[in-house]
Amino acid sequence: MDKKTLSHDGTPIAYEHSGQGPAVILVSGAMSTGGTVAPLAVPLSERFSVLVYDRRGRGESGDTAPYAVAREVDDLAALIGAAGGEACLFGVSSGGALVLEAAASGLPVRRVAVYETPYADFLDGGAEQNAEYTESLTAALSEGRSGDAVELFLRLTGMGEEMIRGARNSPMWPGMEAVAPTLAYDNSAMAGGLVPRERLASVTVPVLAVAGGASPGWMREGTRAVADAAPTGSYRVLEGQTHMVDPAALAPVLAEFFAR
Repeated sequence: MDKKTLSHDGTPIAYEHSGQGPAVILVSGAMSTGGTVAPLAVPLSERFSVLVYDRRGRGESGDTAPYAVAREVDDLAALIGAAGGEACLFGVSSGGALVLEAAASGLPVRRVAVYETPYADFLDGGAEQNAEYTESLTAALSEGRSGDAVELFLRLTGMGEEMIRGARNSPMWPGMEAVAPTLAYDNSAMAGGLVPRERLASVTVPVLAVAGGASPGWMREGTRAVADAAPTGSYRVLEGQTHMVDPAALAPVLAEFFAR
């Protein structure tokens, strides 16, 4: 990241800028930095001024306690200011919950797109699973058990025990433990893990909710529910795509939506 802006509470937020045109800000999900969405910035920067950033507590950005979702909304406000005062927002996975909250908060946003924000309304036992995860995650982080916190998250995503053991022994594990405290940030942004229908009803800008055709049915239905809850929401399925969406498949859809 070659640039920094200061959030309202003084936290430095690191970002990169590429391209020219209307501003688009890309927001990553849990256990990730701006580098995760950077490949998507490449095709989008052919038509847009694209900002990719490290969310607070990750990468080259700072952090300030105590955490609040409103502070991450302030981070986006600072980035929108750096981008010229108005922007479109895209959030992947739990990053989608953050951009939807930013739009509901009244930031100067033109359009909002999300990819598979993992609301569990249509997952059997999803609400109970999220409540258990929140309780266990809070305990693990408060006791300094970062590795256990990462394991909890990986299980929540459906990763098997053998793969989790392999991850623990991989060179990536120390980096995963380093950002483990931010799992609580994403969990807060997800606000219980169910579609925030009342909050979405207050979003006055167009919302595009995208899901992968090869993703689980509950993920697609949750994504559709986001579009249904927003007054000017639309729903799109990318055939053959999973939660790990190919930027080459997603970028044209986002470009068409943001260019309207």
